Amino acid sequence: MANKIPVAVLGATGAVGQRFIQLLQNHPVFEITALTASDRSEGKRYVDAVHWVIEGDVPASVRDMVLLPTQASITGTRADVTLAFSALPNDVAQSAEPAFAQAGVLVFSNASFYRMAKDVPLVIPEVNSTHLQLIRQQRHMRGWCGGIICNTNCTVSGPAMSLRPLYDQFGIKRVFAVSMQAQSGAGYPGVSSLDITDNVLPFIKGEEDKMEAEARKLLGVLHEDSITDAPIALSAHCNRVAVIDGHIVTMSVELASPAKPEDVVRVFSDYRCPEVGDLPMAPEQPIVVRCEADRPQPRRDRMTGKGMSTVVGRVRAEPLFGDCGVKFITLAHNTIRGAAGGSILNAEVVWKWGLI
Repeated sequence: MANKIPVAVLGATGAVGQRFIQLLQNHPVFEITALTASDRSEGKRYVDAVHWVIEGDVPASVRDMVLLPTQASITGTRADVTLAFSALPNDVAQSAEPAFAQAGVLVFSNASFYRMAKDVPLVIPEVNSTHLQLIRQQRHMRGWCGGIICNTNCTVSGPAMSLRPLYDQFGIKRVFAVSMQAQSGAGYPGVSSLDITDNVLPFIKGEEDKMEAEARKLLGVLHEDSITDAPIALSAHCNRVAVIDGHIVTMSVELASPAKPEDVVRVFSDYRCPEVGDLPMAPEQPIVVRCEADRPQPRRDRMTGKGMSTVVGRVRAEPLFGDCGVKFITLAHNTIRGAAGGSILNAEVVWKWGLI
């Protein structure tokens, strides 16, 4: 344990904070040494403050930890942690995350506030791990020795993972995407049962803009001091549905060159990322193709690759785009791959590359 990297979880009592804690238990590289929470929970034992909403019980290793305020200058956080996993709400992340970075802590953020900042890496390691190098420019421009690295909006993770090999192999012109997003994506307590039961909510504030903008940044090209977005036209419709975990997105894609569905399936199945293949959070297969007519399904498939794989199904021709058209469905676990797990994998890559 003494050789592990000490880490903090910021916003530890929320649903994503809980997922961070769960996934970091017995991690071979990182060890939780500090937890932070809002003013109303500060000073309490974690087990007394948290309303545990994910599967399993509160891990014994954190039950008696005293919750600290989310301030980079507090005793026991600045001195004792090298990096922080942020599950903070946007309004708190806006000021807290730069303060930690200025104090020398590398923040792996699940908040959206800094995702589209010019000098902040927005990363899914199997999609654009090279963008992590932007942290050097960020440190130079902002004059801090810590930093902020963001993972994506939870809805974007599955589509972006599926688009990467297609973009590399065939090129992409246009994408039309429709999401069916799980309730846990709204946090806890999330959507009122009176709103979601026997219903679909066809609007989620900000989600469509995030999906369109973040996908282009993820597939973009790293330059010395910024990312040039991929020149892809992307239109998204986002909906909340009565599923607990697992975001499904239907995808209609116009490729830049012709491809048959079987060619697309082969490209998906063969896709690997050697840079992350041996890391603890990395799935053995980033994209898993299901050939059944009725898969993927959230309840059956969201834990594929321990919740870190993107599951693709129903790959077929898209007649709207002629010989260059393909359509399919993606599924990703929104609180694992799309939130805490993706952020931990980002940290593992940074550790592997010696950037911590």
